[in-house]
Parts: sequence; structure tokens; C-alpha cells
Amino acid sequence: MKLKLTGMAALLAFAGVAHAQSSVTLFGAVDSGLIYQNKSAASFLPTAPNLGKVFAFNNGGIYASFWGLKGTEDLGGGYHANFRLQSAFMNGSGKLSLGDTAGATAIFNMVSTVGLSGPFGSVNLGRQFAPMALAMAETDVRGGDYFGSIFTAWVGMNQAAGFNFASTNGPIGALYDSNAIVYETPNFHGASAALEYAPGGVPGSFQGGTRESAVLKYANYGLHLTALYYNGHDTNPSPTSTALPTGLNNNRFIYVGALYTIHDFSVSASYSNGKNPAHSNLVDLDLYSAGLGYRFSPAFQVTSGVYYLKDKNKSANKSTEVAGGAYYSLSKSTTLYGQVGYVHNEGTMTTMVSYGQFVPAGTSTTAVNIGMRHTF
Repeated sequence: MKLKLTGMAALLAFAGVAHAQSSVTLFGAVDSGLIYQNKSAASFLPTAPNLGKVFAFNNGGIYASFWGLKGTEDLGGGYHANFRLQSAFMNGSGKLSLGDTAGATAIFNMVSTVGLSGPFGSVNLGRQFAPMALAMAETDVRGGDYFGSIFTAWVGMNQAAGFNFASTNGPIGALYDSNAIVYETPNFHGASAALEYAPGGVPGSFQGGTRESAVLKYANYGLHLTALYYNGHDTNPSPTSTALPTGLNNNRFIYVGALYTIHDFSVSASYSNGKNPAHSNLVDLDLYSAGLGYRFSPAFQVTSGVYYLKDKNKSANKSTEVAGGAYYSLSKSTTLYGQVGYVHNEGTMTTMVSYGQFVPAGTSTTAVNIGMRHTF
């Protein structure tokens, strides 16, 4: 009996150690507010008519609402096994957001990865944020906001290239990549890199549906620098048909950006180009950005940005977007915000001020947004 009790005690002690070395965390954010826009359209199509002003509930003024689970296990020697599951949703209705299959939603439509980290850096496998998207947000004063930022300007580039909003697969670059393998190096005196490869899994075509990218970053002394290259095969326009991919090289995006912060002032600038290498006469777009921000206190800051998009093939097609916002943190978890934006589209451009709020082509549109974001 004594031996059995000793063995049970040892088992319980081992379980306690194992529990101490592993952790699972529930995390997320809920972001909602109101938006007023003086012009609207039913779709992104250049032929969509102006439906007039709109006043609506807004799902995500800063960024999407989401929830997720993440966990890590200490393997010893500085090595860890990790997983992350993350799902975006429309908090106004409770609906799931789109995945990478046209017209269908997905449970973990943002991230579903497993990986290892340690002195070598980290490697993650599965659906995840494309490294290019994170790097762009880090070198824009307005970040990757869903309202008037490098993100909405880049979405405008995708709209000009034929993005149909049927899935998360865009024709220029990527916000998320499925079936991806991403390696991130350790930080070396502020310098780091991320390498991505996503096999297409197409029988008979090694390059069919593949995506690869490289991101170089430097962050030190208030300076953030980013250079990136993204290349995709059979991803432009976004895949909505059942046609077998052939490995056509038709999605290329390059970006260089910088953000510098000194005495609570932040300035940023960037240049990017998106094209379809197989048909550059159809898709070849330049995007320029500049931003300025100031932090009045740890709880209050203002940001602003201007984003200019032009079609290198058709000079009549261009857009200029200007946006500004004020953000006040009630706590570490809760932020109140107010934003105003203006976009002037020319030709067939349909760049939006706020993600998901379509605007008519060839006109000027103004939008105002107020809201609250809570993280947990």
C-alpha cells in the first residue's frame, strides 16, 4: 500500500511539473463603433452607382474583432513548442468572417499554426499572417488600421487588380497565407528576417499555387526599416474557379518603408509596387505613403497619413486617400477612438476609406468613424 501511495504521489508531482511547463491562453479583441459616409456603393465594381450617404454599425475601426487560443510548452534548453488558433468574426452579427475558399467562412480564418521556437528563431506551419502584412503595418504611422491606412490603400491596389471580396485571397500580395511555412530569425542588434514558402500541392506542377516571400527588418534607436518581396503563382486574379493551376507567375509585390519616432513624434514613408508579371500590361500599380503622429501622453495619441495609388498602365486611374485618428486608452485593454478620412478616386479606382464600406468609382468620399476596442 505504501508503494502504491508513493507511486501515485510521484505521478501527481510529475503532472504538476508538466503543468507548470505548459500554458494555454484565451485571447482576443472586440472592436465596434459607428460610421458615417457621404457616398456609398453596393460593390467594389467601377460600374456600381452612388447609393448616397450611409450611417451604419461598424465592425472594426482599428482592426477586426477576433478570438483565439495559444499555447506553449517548455521543451528545455530555451526551446518551446507552440500553437496558435485565431478566428475573426463580425461582432455586430456574430457571424464568422471569410476564409480562403470563395464564398465560404472558416472557423480559424486568421491563424491555425503549430511550430517551434528557440535560439535558432522560430518556425510555424499552417495558415498565418503573411510576413509582408505585418511588416507593412510596422512602418506606417497609422499601422494596419481598417480605416485609412497602408492596409486600406493596399486593399485599394488589390481592388484595382480585380479583387472580388469572395475570399481572403487577393491578387496582389497576401494578408493571410494557407499551408504556409514561415521561418523568423533571431534579432541580431535590431536586424531580423522572415522567410515564407507555401507549397501549392498541385499534382504535376511543382510551382502550381505556390507562394514565397522574404522580409528584412531593422528596428533600433526609434527607427524601423522594412524591405519585402512577395511572389505568388496562379493567385492573380484571386482563385474562384476549379481550373487546375499551371504555375503561372502572376502575383508580385515589393515594398520598402521606414518609420522614425523621436520625442513622441512619429513619421513614416513607403513605396510599393504590385503587378502581374505574366500580364504587366494589365496590372502594374504604384503606391506611395507618408504619415505623421504625435503621442501627447501614454494614454492619448493622434495619427495621420496620406496614400497615393496610381495605375502605371492607365494614367487616368489614381486615388488619393487622407486619414487621421485620435486614440485614448481608458486602460491597457480598452481604447476609445475617433477617425476621419477622405478619398478622391479618379477613373475606375474604388479605394475605400474604411474596409468593407464600398465607395463609387471616380468620385470623392468622406467618412467619419467613432468606436471602442477592448482586448483580452
